Amino acid sequence: AVAADPVRPAVFYFGAVAGGVWKSEDCGQYWENITDGFLTTASIGALAVAPSDGNVIYAGTGETTIRIDVSYGDGVYKSTDAGRTWSHAGLGETRQIGKIRVHPENPDTVWVAAFGHAFGPNNERGVYKSEDGGATWRQVLFVSDKAGAVDLSLDETNPRILYAAVWEA
Repeated sequence: AVAADPVRPAVFYFGAVAGGVWKSEDCGQYWENITDGFLTTASIGALAVAPSDGNVIYAGTGETTIRIDVSYGDGVYKSTDAGRTWSHAGLGETRQIGKIRVHPENPDTVWVAAFGHAFGPNNERGVYKSEDGGATWRQVLFVSDKAGAVDLSLDETNPRILYAAVWEA
């Protein structure tokens, strides 16, 4: 997972499959892990920096690329200080998060594509939305307990339009 700061052009974030979130402030010359000690899982499947506030970062744990040794996560984490500190923001049973999109003008409105358990049915699949920065979530798309969301595309000119990719595994 990769994300860029919307204001500081030299700042980038990278989420590793089994290595947490890393930050570069010099266009990728040097990278520093910024989640050690904050996350209870190292598997990062999605990252998003709020377009209206580069200090707000969301990290979705778990990976949605299914292979023989897929790593699972425990939901969403959030930073409001450009990655210096992180807190858990819910959705612990979603297990695999493939994409996060943040409203272009409101950093507290966020959508998550949740794949769910990779090798068995569960109801925590689909698309979730929070309008309070991850304090509460509601499931806005559910296809079945075997089909999960893996990607989201948000119309930046009309954020009421959101496309979701869903597949069954």
